[in-house]
Parts: sequence; structure tokens; C-alpha cells
Amino acid sequence: MESNIIQEIENTSIVNISKVLYSGKVVVTGGRDGKAKSSDGKLDIELTSPGAKGNGTNPEQLLAAGWSACFIGAMQLEASKMKISLPAELSVNTSVDLATNESGFFLQAHLEIHLPGLPIDEAIKVVETAHETCPYSKATRGNINIKIDVVV
Repeated sequence: MESNIIQEIENTSIVNISKVLYSGKVVVTGGRDGKAKSSDGKLDIELTSPGAKGNGTNPEQLLAAGWSACFIGAMQLEASKMKISLPAELSVNTSVDLATNESGFFLQAHLEIHLPGLPIDEAIKVVETAHETCPYSKATRGNINIKIDVVV
């Protein structure tokens, strides 16, 4: 596929990256009522606006799923460094809200971290450290309202 860049709008570098580990490449057509397909074909889904009829998902659900999975990975990494065994039935329930005010549209998120059976002090320590290292948490920190609850 040939591409001609007419004008680059923004190329902001905030962090010096030493090595790219993976690039997720997705093409979306039709916006919120369209289709999303990854370059490797592993993701091929219909999109629908929130609350609309149809079989598709929406960007808020996709962000919630990605953030939850990434957060679990960050907890596993940090717990292993702390020599803390995480419960097999751990889960992260994430909601991403599409919200509005007089200035336009915004997102906010609520992560409910379930670590059944883990002592509360260990659970909080793992969650706080994971929130500092999870790439999704880093990307959203200071940009959207985030609430995190720990359930043991």
C-alpha cells in the first residue's frame, strides 16, 4: 500500500524509547459504526456506537479490555519481584466511560481489582506498583479521571 504524507500534523516525542517490543497495527473504517481489522488478521470486529443495536463493540470496551489485560500483566510482574503469590482467580473489572461537559467529550475509568485471599496490605502494594508500571496507566495518568478499588 503506497502512502503519500501530505502534511504531518503532529510528531511528539515525550519519552525516549530504546526498543519497540511490538506494534499493534489496526485499520478502522466507518468510525464508531464501522469495522476494525488488525494487520495480522487476529482482530477482525464490527464496531457500533455505545448503546446502538448490533453485534459490534466500541472503543470504550476495547480500551477497558486492553487496560485490564495489561494491568494484570503488570501485577504479575510486580508481584513476582516482591515474592508475592497472586491468587489464580484474580481479575480486573474495568469500565471506561464516555462522558461530556461544556468543553466536549472526555473519558474516565474505574478499575476494580479483585485479589481474593491476598492480605490487603500486599494487595494494595501490588496494585499501586502495577499502576505505576502499566503502560495503559502511564498513558492515561493526568489525562483522565481514574478510580481504582482493591477487593480482597
